[in-house]
Amino acid sequence: MPLTLQDVYDARQRIAGTAMRTPTIVSALSARVGHKVALKLETLQPIGAFKIRGAANAIARLSQAERERGVVCCSTGNHGRAVAYAAKKHSARAVVCLSKLVPEVKVAAIEALGAEVVRIGKSQDEAGEEAQRLVEDQGMINIPPFDHPYVISGQGTIALELLEDHPDLGTIVVPLSGGGLIAGIAMAAKSINPAIRVVGVSMDRGAAMAESLAAGKPVEVEEVASLADSLGGGIGLDNRHTFTLCQRHVDDVILLSEEEIYAGMRSLFFDDRLVAEGASAVGHGALISDKLKLDGPAAMIISGANVDMQQFSNVMAGRPINLEGKMVGPA
Repeated sequence: MPLTLQDVYDARQRIAGTAMRTPTIVSALSARVGHKVALKLETLQPIGAFKIRGAANAIARLSQAERERGVVCCSTGNHGRAVAYAAKKHSARAVVCLSKLVPEVKVAAIEALGAEVVRIGKSQDEAGEEAQRLVEDQGMINIPPFDHPYVISGQGTIALELLEDHPDLGTIVVPLSGGGLIAGIAMAAKSINPAIRVVGVSMDRGAAMAESLAAGKPVEVEEVASLADSLGGGIGLDNRHTFTLCQRHVDDVILLSEEEIYAGMRSLFFDDRLVAEGASAVGHGALISDKLKLDGPAAMIISGANVDMQQFSNVMAGRPINLEGKMVGPA
């Protein structure tokens, strides 16, 4: 059955008390572009990222018998933290499979919530293979990071809040990774207002959904280190939901260089006084690089706050960052 707006409204009821209704603020960049730019602060969620919405919805849908089997997931960090948080709320065992590219700050946060962490491989796809092994060997329940109807509908609750708070929105700008966030938001928003424009923003290296949309089918990409590390990972060649939803509902995709993401992080902090990870800053990066053009009120999803603070401090100080041998920032 295809996802509908009613699924999103049902998810909102289900996640109440686990995920919060987050506020928006008006960005200082509004004056620069001549239109209201609202920032949706998913950084204020209990786990510091929007991922709690989808994970909470998926785990709340499980039976008691399924919860007793335990839940497992693969993640680039924030989904794992969300699964750990929601599983703890339901007294379920949680195992989170992470690649070795995931920053240690995110690993420590997951472990602090009581989940078991498995570090394996150099990509989210390899971590996903380990999660599937645990499903097959131990009977655990897999909670995928994006390609899952209850995860997608959980993330779509953001659109309900945005359009209730800002019914005049003409554009929603969303960080683009596996597509769970943008698919849920785009499907819900366009069900309410078909004229609304939804724009995905990602990095220009290893952006799996962007390359898949360009190819017209899911494709594999090499996962590389990025300031927007939360946007890494593949979408799966057997993608069942997010690819089709993105094809149907996403209007534009913008790709940023690491230097533009770096500048976006600085703008997010210096212009709007927000501490957030690189994935949260791609909207700012797109706007200040003039790759994103607005012709009316817009909203940007500030997706997560779980940044490595040493990296963040270096970016704010204008120091170059070493991403596996690639220097980013001032020479």
